[in-house]
Amino acid sequence: MGIYSDLFLTFSKIGSFTLGGGYAMVPVMEKEIVDKKGWLTHEEFLDILVVAQSTPGLFAIDMASHIGYKYKGTLGGIVGALGVAGPSIIVILLIAMFFHAFKGNIYVERIFMGVRPCVVALILAPCFKMAKSAKLNRHNWWVPLVCTLLICVFGVSPIWCILAAGLGGYFYGRLTSSKA
Repeated sequence: MGIYSDLFLTFSKIGSFTLGGGYAMVPVMEKEIVDKKGWLTHEEFLDILVVAQSTPGLFAIDMASHIGYKYKGTLGGIVGALGVAGPSIIVILLIAMFFHAFKGNIYVERIFMGVRPCVVALILAPCFKMAKSAKLNRHNWWVPLVCTLLICVFGVSPIWCILAAGLGGYFYGRLTSSKA
């Protein structure tokens, strides 16, 4: 099997079997791309995660295109994006075609009620893993806490938090490197 077909099939599998959207795909992507395939290091994966969160567009497609690009250039980015998006497009088309037939079905509603808590867990798991890899400690734990409060309580745009944290990190790095 060629490298591009492997890339496409890997991202198609991720897109097919992950419920909950882009953030729920993060642990699955990490396991496949870093642990099983070895296409990226853990640090490269985290860097791509940060970039994908900062770029406009659908998160899962951003992740897949950045990973594909890092691994195999422009064509790899295109193949990765198509692979992860393909299953979702097919499922959405099928749901759109048949939704009217089962939208009031009590069993379907119960299935969705059962899936929702699972999706929350799928989104929280990579958050804890990222916090661990970001080397949060007693000196910097307040940064994600303040950002969360600013976004959730005060309605501050995440863009401002990202810019402020980036600038803060830059100046902190300059300050600490000048002391060394």
